[in-house]
Amino acid sequence: MSTDSATHPYNLGDLAPPDVDRDALAVIALDEDLNETRLTFGELASLADAVARGLLRRGLQRGDRVAVLAANSAQFLAVLLGAQRAGLVVVPVNHKFPRALSDFVIQDSGARLVFCDAARREQAPRDLPVVQFGGQGETGFDALLDPGPFQAIRPAPDEAAFFLYTSGSTGKPKGVVLSHRSHLWVVRTRLAGLSLAGERYLIAAPMYHMNALALCQLALAGQAAIVLLPQFKARPYIEAIARYRPTWLTSVPPMMAMVLREQDLLASADLSSVQVVRMGSAPVSEALQAAIRRALPQARVINSYGTTEAGPVTFGPHPDGLAQPDMSIGHAHPQVQVRLVDAQGREGDQGVLQVKSPGIMLGYHNRPDIRAAITADGYYVTGDVLRRDAQGFYYFVGRDDDMFVSGGENIFPGEVEKVLETLAGVQQACVVPVPDDIKGHKPVAFVVPAAAGNLTEDAVKQHALAHAPAYQHPRRVWFLDALPLASTNKVDRNLLKQQALEALRQAAAT
Repeated sequence: MSTDSATHPYNLGDLAPPDVDRDALAVIALDEDLNETRLTFGELASLADAVARGLLRRGLQRGDRVAVLAANSAQFLAVLLGAQRAGLVVVPVNHKFPRALSDFVIQDSGARLVFCDAARREQAPRDLPVVQFGGQGETGFDALLDPGPFQAIRPAPDEAAFFLYTSGSTGKPKGVVLSHRSHLWVVRTRLAGLSLAGERYLIAAPMYHMNALALCQLALAGQAAIVLLPQFKARPYIEAIARYRPTWLTSVPPMMAMVLREQDLLASADLSSVQVVRMGSAPVSEALQAAIRRALPQARVINSYGTTEAGPVTFGPHPDGLAQPDMSIGHAHPQVQVRLVDAQGREGDQGVLQVKSPGIMLGYHNRPDIRAAITADGYYVTGDVLRRDAQGFYYFVGRDDDMFVSGGENIFPGEVEKVLETLAGVQQACVVPVPDDIKGHKPVAFVVPAAAGNLTEDAVKQHALAHAPAYQHPRRVWFLDALPLASTNKVDRNLLKQQALEALRQAAAT
């Protein structure tokens, strides 16, 4: 690793410590059939160097962008590291986007080269050179490689390392520009006081998302091994736990909810290696936490928080050692400044979270029009509404842009979902608004039962009426085996809104 000292890398593509055992296992990357590619730290470093040399040999220059349109793989990880070592900017592309959106991301980023896998080859742009993982001939990945040693470049203070594009759920995706310096700070801060050598991280979230990318960086810097799935599917996820014995599970809550529904496989799989379950990127319910603890009684469950724009370091343990309440996302991290601001611009104990830290983005690529995202005094405005209790613990309330008005009352779906999830027999709930001639909008709900039983629509409604203001209770409730996931493995609220409207139209027509 290129360092000023053994603990301070200067290039995000070169994270493993200089004294790392080059023969130690770095990654087990699995394909859709669970065939594996194993790389030691030495092999991964050599592959990343060969990528760096090969990209420069092709004429790419420092600051150029290279896009990756592919599922998770060892080659994807090597491109990420190698391109950054060469001073190039990596643009992981959401391969679950429709073609028009992935084309937009690649064009907007200014990418000069696209890496893809066989499954995404037809989705790659026609007007850019393409390198295919596993491909043959001149366009194959092996043809790009130029084996040999490579000295990672020393980035300028605000030199970009990668762009991560937002999901585009409320408009065209925005390219979040993230620097070497900001995410080296993230890695150092997360590693402080931790020893990860000997740990194994199971990562199945997509590498075009902050959750997976930041965890890969952390594992490499901490000399932990990565078990990398190409994408999340519940049964292969469980099979990977049993086969590869990870000590850390990393996920978003809907992923764990889907895992817990595979009762037959869970009953026969050996999950005893798991010591930590870390969830982030979406709210978690008390019912889900309790179900995880029943399935993995030996594991510690961590409920975390992060954003693409400000990174995964915002909250942490309480400075006085107080135990973190189950539904809390922690206490403000000592190296991060946070404040909660209401609609009138007043700071208080509930409002939109604003964050200031060395981990904040440089800005949005090609979007000088978006100025409100970072305040004049350097805070990133997250759009997430949080509340703070008397001990200084923070709790997620909901997205500011998910909030809707019903009969003059503000409704945050997350608050209603938490109430519904306290009903015995409810594992997950999602509340969405539908238009109403009188109230403007009204809440409806989709519920995933914890198990087959006698849960009824009326029981859910009555529970809400008994435990929350009447205006919050869902006027209709539909039951699903699982909540649909968007491309970042969060609940797809837009799809559920469409399903609710269609169900109401069909009911009105009968």
